[in-house]
Amino acid sequence: MAEQNEEQHLLHLKGLSCATCAVDIEQALHKSGYDSASVNFSTGQVILHGDLERAKQVIKRVEPEVGFIAAGEEEEEGDRQPLRYILPALVLFLAGLVFRYWYPIGGTALTLPLFVVAYVFVGWRVVRNAGMNLIHGKLFDENLLLVIATFGAFAIQEYPEAVGVMLFYVIGEFFQDLAVGRARSSVKSLLSLKVDSAHRVSNDGTIDIPLEEVNVEDVIVVRPGERVPLDGEVIGGSSTLDTSALTGESVPRRAGPGEGVLSGMLNLSGLLQVKVAKRVEESTLTRILELVESAGARKAKTERFITRFAKYYTPAVVGLAMMIGLIVPLVTRGSFIIWGYRALVLLVISCPCALVLSIPLGYFGGIGRASKQGVLIKGSNFLDALARVEIVAFDKTGTLTKGTFRVTDVVPADGRNKETLLQIAARAEAGSNHPIAVAIKSAYTGELNGITPTSHEEIAGEGVLVRIEGNKVLVGNDRMLHHFDIPHTTCDVPGTVAHVAIDGAYAGYLIIADEVKDDAARAIRELKRLGVRKVVLVTGDSAGVAAAVAERVGVDQWHAELLPGGKVEVIEALEREKATRAKVAFVGDGINDAPVIARADVGIAMGGLGSDAAIETADVVIMDDRPSKLALGILTARKTKRIVWQNIIFALVVKVGFIGLGIIGEATMWEAVFADVGVALIAVLNAMRILRT
Repeated sequence: MAEQNEEQHLLHLKGLSCATCAVDIEQALHKSGYDSASVNFSTGQVILHGDLERAKQVIKRVEPEVGFIAAGEEEEEGDRQPLRYILPALVLFLAGLVFRYWYPIGGTALTLPLFVVAYVFVGWRVVRNAGMNLIHGKLFDENLLLVIATFGAFAIQEYPEAVGVMLFYVIGEFFQDLAVGRARSSVKSLLSLKVDSAHRVSNDGTIDIPLEEVNVEDVIVVRPGERVPLDGEVIGGSSTLDTSALTGESVPRRAGPGEGVLSGMLNLSGLLQVKVAKRVEESTLTRILELVESAGARKAKTERFITRFAKYYTPAVVGLAMMIGLIVPLVTRGSFIIWGYRALVLLVISCPCALVLSIPLGYFGGIGRASKQGVLIKGSNFLDALARVEIVAFDKTGTLTKGTFRVTDVVPADGRNKETLLQIAARAEAGSNHPIAVAIKSAYTGELNGITPTSHEEIAGEGVLVRIEGNKVLVGNDRMLHHFDIPHTTCDVPGTVAHVAIDGAYAGYLIIADEVKDDAARAIRELKRLGVRKVVLVTGDSAGVAAAVAERVGVDQWHAELLPGGKVEVIEALEREKATRAKVAFVGDGINDAPVIARADVGIAMGGLGSDAAIETADVVIMDDRPSKLALGILTARKTKRIVWQNIIFALVVKVGFIGLGIIGEATMWEAVFADVGVALIAVLNAMRILRT
């Protein structure tokens, strides 16, 4: 429990190109007392709580080749240094082949030295790593297996295969590192939007200061070609903004005074003056970066299974190789050289790199692709869950509707005129920031004469109760009238109804309409096209409003007049309807949606207008508040899962096939290296397809 109180650290590793190494580092950190340590191979990052310097020592002890990237330093796409020893080794290897096969008589004396020097050039790092890993107790490391196999080939005088296998392996690792680096940089390019400073307007003019020093209410300038550094509101100028990095929308949008802008948006044309609304640590872009960078810490079951599988698979293959090399020739009285060679082939095949490397890379690619579309998925486990969504429940206000209310009608009940009823309602709502209260205050254009309520009580899910000039005024929904036993007539109208009562007498009502989002109906159609079995609307609004919105957008079922606890009950009922492995998703945006977002299998929040509580609780965040993006997220999740399983099946089939061929003597070491490095490279390239879908 003490670890939970310690500061969280994020380490960026340099040279982490081996997926098995990432697993070894994570296991070593766990054994050293870092219970929550998580190594994300896809990003080359370690997230842990505790002593940072001691963690670095553990990592260096396990993987001496791995370094640490300092703040502001960038890792290159791929290390091209191996070319310095690959090329000389290749020349020596080819020369050795010429003397061995074309000049066997005169060149015999040169053959072995050429192959040995070539082997030293290309294999010294592998031999060194194998020795260090052996000292640290790593018996089944791929470096050690390769060293045993190639030394064995030298022992049986198969010099070309010994050098060729090592050369092919290092070349394959080189291209594999380039592919992994390219994949990482493709994902990081989605996140390389952060701005370090802002142009703050002061009495002395415009000065550049670090983002950390910019405060809420400060005014900053965003010039053409620059990204908006912090969330805020435009107070001067107008421009066109490219929002594609945050929302995935390719069409730029106009922004002028009174309109909100988010950090990470690109200013394309005019000069903008922006009043800052959030500090850097709370800004949209910072939250995106934190969510995507930490997503790898939440691993899918498939990732965890493959890690456990690799732990037992390699020792099992090594045991099989020892049995073939030692026991089979004793039992069958066969040649130790022939069966030993077959055992060496199995050792080369045994590394499960293709699986351990490509699967986390595939998941991270899916998360990166979704983030580029404006859908933030907080971990590969949620990506898996999103792919299995069968039932989706939507909140109404701010989710399927715009959440921008306006008063469409005022209906007095006691002989008052409309203007008087609207004035009373506006005075009662003066101290509330609820969207309905804002709509009522906006509708009243007259002066409130400085009269403010002497008491104010806001009743969650019902309305407000205030005292104005000695009168007890109530403004709320039908449930609130029943709560205070105020006689009234039921209103069956399309829209939200705000009833007004004065000193216990019913005074009339106001109709407040909320506009349905343009893509709400399309979102429902797309979900059904993807095979989502049921789409449900749940809202705290009246039955009449719920029915009207449900009919317009095309949901299968609706539930109205629900408090937060009632929404949770609806989700629990839907949970009982779903198939065994299927998932129920809930999409909402308000503080009152946080409990049901947490309860659903997949909680989804609207990131633009959504409350911080809903966004923090959610598993998935839709950054531009467009419900149709949910279908894109599900499509990306399913594509990711399909590619991950393609890699699993492909790697296992090839591995098992080559193990069989190796046992019967039909596979050489050359082919075994292809089964290891070649399959890993193909699997990585296949995983990269997710980014280009």
